[in-house]
Amino acid sequence: MSATRVAVVGGGLSGLAAAHRLRRLLGPDAGITVVEQADRLGGKLRTVEVAGVAYDVGAEAFLHRRPEAADLVAELGLADRVVHPTKAAASVHAAGDTRPIPPRTLMGVPGSVDTVRGVLSPEGLRRVAAEPDLPPIRLAGADVPVGALLRERFGPEVDARLVGPLLGGVYAGRTDVLGLRATMPQLAAALDAGAGSLLAAAASAVPPPPPPGVTRPPVFGTLSDGLSTLVARLAQASGAAIRLGLPVRALTRLDRGWRLEIGSAAAPEHLDVDGVVLAVPAPAARRLLADVAPAASRRYAEVELASMAVVALALPPGTALPERSGVLLAEGERDADGVPFTAKAFTFSSRKWAHLAGGPVLVRGSVGRHGETHLLQRDDDELVAAVRDDLRRLTGVTAEPIDTAVTRWGGGLPQYGVGHLDLVRGIEDAVAEVPGLAVAGATLHGVGLPACVATGHAAAARVAAHVLGPVRRVRGLDPWPA
Repeated sequence: MSATRVAVVGGGLSGLAAAHRLRRLLGPDAGITVVEQADRLGGKLRTVEVAGVAYDVGAEAFLHRRPEAADLVAELGLADRVVHPTKAAASVHAAGDTRPIPPRTLMGVPGSVDTVRGVLSPEGLRRVAAEPDLPPIRLAGADVPVGALLRERFGPEVDARLVGPLLGGVYAGRTDVLGLRATMPQLAAALDAGAGSLLAAAASAVPPPPPPGVTRPPVFGTLSDGLSTLVARLAQASGAAIRLGLPVRALTRLDRGWRLEIGSAAAPEHLDVDGVVLAVPAPAARRLLADVAPAASRRYAEVELASMAVVALALPPGTALPERSGVLLAEGERDADGVPFTAKAFTFSSRKWAHLAGGPVLVRGSVGRHGETHLLQRDDDELVAAVRDDLRRLTGVTAEPIDTAVTRWGGGLPQYGVGHLDLVRGIEDAVAEVPGLAVAGATLHGVGLPACVATGHAAAARVAAHVLGPVRRVRGLDPWPA
């Protein structure tokens, strides 16, 4: 019998995790091909050299408490390179002032009035204290916009000063668009269980403080030489044939298997395989599924995207930064003279990560929320100048950079709108009806690294089960041991 052949469309983290898991499931003789339209692997993981230092200008860390990414790092032999943030606290700039982000909130939703006493006005605190006296929240299975629910229950300040900046940092989105169930599932679950108020729901979802003398395990981790190390190790361990710079133009179902049309329209080539994992952004998935899974294609078309840019600044060694890991900016924030800020967040990387301290002082500014494409319609020099000016007005830092890097993520962040979970269920149900096909990626179950790895692994398991089915029936074999 001929060797099994599978294709993974998309060379980001989800696709590479799928390719690696396919190798474990299908064994050393399977032919695995990863086809990536860009000229590099990694998707939103990108490490560049800034002033001679390896610096992540896409995703900068993974949630260490969720196992998928941490386990994969360990499986690939990279556990000794994992580092964790320092104890420097994050802050938020809202209502003209910069304050520490209060502890023991759920993405900014307080579990008690005392938690947010240093962030809200007296009127804002009064609204939070009075929230449990409002009629109980009854979602009855429905989804709601985060912003509308927060303002109805707490007034405007919790949304504007806390939740909006935090969700804007994760999704580059706005709370009026983002849905509660996909972005705050723990809060939604507590409300479904009968919490009744947002205050009670958040209090039940936030873990209790550790006992005296007990230190909680770190929440986040990254790799000391950059997350592109994970990309390279995944590609190597998968043993896949990597095809870069080649768009997949069409996906056709054959009598037995699949045909991919790849390359230029003038001179396309064809790749025939037994199974396919699609690990691509929503617009590409919509196009490729239009004929083979039209219901899934229509659902992908409903996903909105946000664009953003990361401006990396390497400042001279010894440049003084605030004693914080970074600062999030509330939407629409202006300085004392009424001049708006361009950036939505700054990460003081040399404060946040001990392995980046001691050399050039590294800062990254993030620009762009959903609907803010006008802020990105500047050339790189203009964007650097705007971010430097924001940094000056926020912190007083005026040092001339010794190096800069601008990285643009056009349409890089899917928006988890109201009803997103139903949308994803519709995609996965439609794809499940098509043998030998699976989908993965940040569009589905989370934009963080662990969620992307999980979708890649699930897609690989589905495709492997399909292509191994005939082998098991004919030979009585089990899958290659995982």
